[in-house]
Amino acid sequence: MRRSAARMLTVVLLLAASLVSPFTGATAQAGPAESAAEVRGFVDAHSHLFSYEAFGGKLMCGRPFHPDGIAQALKDCADHYPNGELAWFENFTRTGSPTGTHDPAGWPTFADWPAHDSLTHQQAYYTWVERAWRGGLRILVNHLVANRQLCAIYPLRKNSCDEMDTLRLQAQRARELQALIDAEHGGPGLGWFRIVNDAAEARRTVAAGKLAVVLGVEASEPFGCRQTLGIPHCTRGQIDRGLDELHALGVRSMYVCHKYDNALCGVRFDSGTQGAIVNLGNLLSTGSFWQARTCTGAEHDNTIEPGGVLPDQLAGLLPPGVSLPLYPPAPHCNTRGLSGLGEHMVQGMMRRGMLVEIDHMSVKAADRTLDLLEAAGYPGVISSHSWADPGYFGRIYALGGMITQYGHDAEHFVAEWRRTEPLRQAHQVAGYGYGLDVNGMGQLPGPRAAGPVGPVTYPFTSFDGSVSLDRQRTGQRVWDVNTDGVANYGLVPDWIEDMRLIAGAEFVQDMAAGAESYLRTWEAASTRPAAAPGISASAPSGGP
Repeated sequence: MRRSAARMLTVVLLLAASLVSPFTGATAQAGPAESAAEVRGFVDAHSHLFSYEAFGGKLMCGRPFHPDGIAQALKDCADHYPNGELAWFENFTRTGSPTGTHDPAGWPTFADWPAHDSLTHQQAYYTWVERAWRGGLRILVNHLVANRQLCAIYPLRKNSCDEMDTLRLQAQRARELQALIDAEHGGPGLGWFRIVNDAAEARRTVAAGKLAVVLGVEASEPFGCRQTLGIPHCTRGQIDRGLDELHALGVRSMYVCHKYDNALCGVRFDSGTQGAIVNLGNLLSTGSFWQARTCTGAEHDNTIEPGGVLPDQLAGLLPPGVSLPLYPPAPHCNTRGLSGLGEHMVQGMMRRGMLVEIDHMSVKAADRTLDLLEAAGYPGVISSHSWADPGYFGRIYALGGMITQYGHDAEHFVAEWRRTEPLRQAHQVAGYGYGLDVNGMGQLPGPRAAGPVGPVTYPFTSFDGSVSLDRQRTGQRVWDVNTDGVANYGLVPDWIEDMRLIAGAEFVQDMAAGAESYLRTWEAASTRPAAAPGISASAPSGGP
């Protein structure tokens, strides 16, 4: 391989690593009907069912559905055959080395994938999501995802790298899946998978015994709002038009920035080697490394390590004439906060009753965003997968917002639930949730090591007693959470049962109140006055 090609391959590997039907596992004919007065069940506030269309559409293998059935949906990428030896991206994200092998056959044997630590293979086939719904899931927030920089450097692609094009395509795929499930259940509106536009519709959907699906967006440069050396590439008018379009597509929850600084806000840093890699991505995306200062307040961004510079093995990837960054002593805070354009976007989201996702914002940006929300009395704020500074949790709860935890392993998840319980009690928050981040290039919960609490025994009963769940079977493969962890989305009820064994009935009751807690936040955001103090009813469409 020529030196330039090898260098590009290394960049792709490192940047990518940093981002973080046969249904036989449950016996029930339909999800249990819920009271319209109060929803009981689980909420996943952060997952990516359609990310296979992101990053150019060739990075992730398999689909959540296919018109020609499961055999076409759950097959490996063409470049992974015959034995996975050429699947350098899968190998790198799974083991840290670009070399390795795996059995590329998905359906019907599933010998090597899906798996909790296989980050490029489909983990959310729709019948697996169905098993999770039957096991207690009531609200699923599906984030449409895009990252122009990763798409641009990955050598294989079939889709545009334009982030708005990517979001439009994934929204279309979500509607197509809803139509397919409807067709399987008798016609339009009869399927269990329902995309909802407001909290009232979500309540009606759950009351009818179906899964309420909310569309969100997690993009690095929404509306083309990248920046180069501090110069924005978008205007207020673009933001207004972009928000209108996404709202019309059904998007109700959204990030302002993600991973790389953009024209809207600075990001919360990643740490360690991953931080160095994402910092390199920031350079490629914006023309500069992260800019950090030593924090003076209690909240801070993650520490840039080691010493705030790239590891020696990455030095050769720097463009000619670019020096390595040097940073002041920790704790580190991004000097970039919420820009004027970012404030315009947050205000536009409030006017439209959308949920503001605060994860991935720098503390400077998050602090200003919370100031805006508090001034407006706006409760529509959420930390959906553990990427906000915990010092902001009290302010989020005081506003009436929602916090859901990343899908960690069972013991880690329970420990965080226990740690934050006094804060929820102080703010009278009943309910807890998870953000599994499925298909988000992060590991799903692995199997729990043997300990004083016994393993999950099969069959077990769902939290409300309506469904008996045996080991999940698809094709010729049978999964067991005790040995496989959450290898795919269908094993979420098993993961929750494992946590019940660790933490008891109180934990399950908090989780079962999660969907209701989410809906109350969404309802409060949707019913606030149309124009809050300092927010005009119609925003200007001029420049930045």
